[in-house]
Amino acid sequence: MTSPPVLSGLHHVTLPVSDLDTSTAWYASVLGAERIPALDHHDPHGARYSVVVALPGLGVPVQLRLAPEAAGTATAYDPVTLAVADRAALENWVEHLDACDVPHGPVAEARIGHALSFHDPDGTLLRLYTEPVGGFDAAVQEGQRL
Repeated sequence: MTSPPVLSGLHHVTLPVSDLDTSTAWYASVLGAERIPALDHHDPHGARYSVVVALPGLGVPVQLRLAPEAAGTATAYDPVTLAVADRAALENWVEHLDACDVPHGPVAEARIGHALSFHDPDGTLLRLYTEPVGGFDAAVQEGQRL
């Protein structure tokens, strides 16, 4: 058996949405997303079915794809978890989500840090998670579960 070729990173994340305009506006106001119009996707008839946004600090684009049948199916698990520096950053997010009238759970102790959960307009569960002190390698070496 041969080893697989090496991956170079994460290219983008795709999230299904039921309404492109509503989701694009929500991701902009709540997460600071900036739309990249040059990367919009259109069908052969010219109808836009996907927008690509950049989230500050993420480093990879997020595609919001019009898929009403799939939107809202990820309410019980988090398809993507976003990193924040530390517990203080999570507390800042609590204040921001409150200011945006976005319901959320409490800051909770997680396996290797703290986490905060909330949902996008379609009910997709999004989670903010503190980065492990010293990185993932240090957390594994200390015997913490991921």
